[in-house]
Amino acid sequence: MQLQLGDIVTMKKPHPCGSRDFELTRLGVDYKLKCCGCGREFMIPRIKAEKSIKSVRTPDK
Repeated sequence: MQLQLGDIVTMKKPHPCGSRDFELTRLGVDYKLKCCGCGREFMIPRIKAEKSIKSVRTPDK
């Protein structure tokens, strides 16, 4: 899976705020995701994140 910083990923399960979209802010062994709904940031292991990602879209720059 090819991911880049700033990509918006849609996850299978929603965040408690109801949003399914997250922005990638850090890549590596762990991914740092920022919720597009409430702005909360959290880290998740790469393997778990890749299983949970439903779709990826690159924002227009």
